[in-house]
Amino acid sequence: MKKLELIRTTRIPFITVAKAITPPIIWQMLYKFLIVRNIMRSECYKPFYSPWLEAVFVREYQTIKPYTLCPIENCWTLENMLTNATNIEGDVVEAGVFQGRTALLLKKIMSRQGGSKLLYLFDSFEGMKEVNGSDNRHLLGDFNDTSLEQVKSVVGTEKFIVYRKGWIPETFDGLEEKLFCFVHIDLDLYQSILDCCEFVYPRLSRGGVIVFDDYGYASCPGALRAITEFFSDKPENPLALQTGQALIYKL
Repeated sequence: MKKLELIRTTRIPFITVAKAITPPIIWQMLYKFLIVRNIMRSECYKPFYSPWLEAVFVREYQTIKPYTLCPIENCWTLENMLTNATNIEGDVVEAGVFQGRTALLLKKIMSRQGGSKLLYLFDSFEGMKEVNGSDNRHLLGDFNDTSLEQVKSVVGTEKFIVYRKGWIPETFDGLEEKLFCFVHIDLDLYQSILDCCEFVYPRLSRGGVIVFDDYGYASCPGALRAITEFFSDKPENPLALQTGQALIYKL
């Protein structure tokens, strides 16, 4: 009897058939036993290598988890993209802060880099304003369980953090000469996202990154419409991620 060799992914018809007829939960167990086995960092394969499951990042995520609705894989996207952008000229923006969930993560990353860039945080800090349109599904007052004081107590008041309370695009006033290296847009609404793109994109350094939080969410259809419209005549094409996010690198 020949010795059973390591199974090589789905090249073997048996594996394809077995996956098709096996309940997903059981298949995950079989996949780990038959294929992942004892390879390096095997605990991070779910089923593919998932860097957000590395112990170092899991520990970091635990420090912000009480304040966030953002899944760990979405937060890993932010950390990875901001870390890549720190060597590019410009400051950092988050538009849509809510309770400070991802702003705290951005601050931690920037602190490790020496806090040499400014972190601009834009939000009404009082929830949604009244909106109209079929692609805006939020109601007046949604996300109003926040305040500027509450967010400051979570994120901090370091000198490199700049809070801009109010409504976009008015809160961009005075920043016309700024450059940005990284922008996180989590505004949910069509017009707010479009206004944000119109301001930050021309001021985004070459190689800079914009991460859109709401791109693929059915609860925020206006996000997809705004981003698609804005980049229809730009050289960049938004890259949709399985997390529901999308990102662009400035060419």
